Amino acid sequence: MNTYLNKTYIIFDRELKGYFRTPLASIFLLVFLSLSSGMTFFLGRFFERDQADLTAFFSWHPWLFLILMPAIGMRLWAEERRSGTIELLITLPVTNTQLVIGKFMASWIFTLIALILSTPIWITVNYLGDPDNNVIFVSYIGSWLMAGAFLALTSCLSTLTKNQVIAFIISSISGFILIMAGFSLILSAVRSWAPVWITETIGSMSFLSHFSRIQMGVFDLSSLIFFLSMIILCLWINIQLVQIKKAD
Repeated sequence: MNTYLNKTYIIFDRELKGYFRTPLASIFLLVFLSLSSGMTFFLGRFFERDQADLTAFFSWHPWLFLILMPAIGMRLWAEERRSGTIELLITLPVTNTQLVIGKFMASWIFTLIALILSTPIWITVNYLGDPDNNVIFVSYIGSWLMAGAFLALTSCLSTLTKNQVIAFIISSISGFILIMAGFSLILSAVRSWAPVWITETIGSMSFLSHFSRIQMGVFDLSSLIFFLSMIILCLWINIQLVQIKKAD
């Protein structure tokens, strides 16, 4: 067991350090923090609302992650395929599961670092008022879980192409579909021709609907299961795709 975890950690460590060997990490962190702050205090009309909460901060996360998570995850496998290093990776004495999980966890922990760096906004809200910190804490957890679902989806899709731009585009489109799945306009269009169970299934796939419940402080079991199941499913498909590549 220790050997299994050690090999996974080696992959994780390699990938995480890879982010900081290039300007990518600094650029992403700067963009995320700048956009988060700007959308919170200006577009979110934080001061005009005169409420001590971070609703304006978290409400933008699904839309930020729609772009930023594919930007992080598009290189996980597409770059390996483009440079030819994927052939080296799959010949290493590690399993496909160790490769996929190690790479994914590196991107997910990198996202966690970005979220932690945004906590001065949380501190500012506490300085200005008396917010419900339990709701804010739960919202941070929900945001990280949603980011993980976006990243797992991107990791899976990036295995299909050598081009990072293509990986970014198809991941963003897929993420957009999963966000829009819960909108009443979409559900009404589906309801007009599909059985009720199909409409309900599509609605239950919405990232936005699940995160909105978490953002209100309702961290119900269904939302937790949904995001974790999405991560596990995408990573399982990712493992199968790597196996197919290994068999080629």
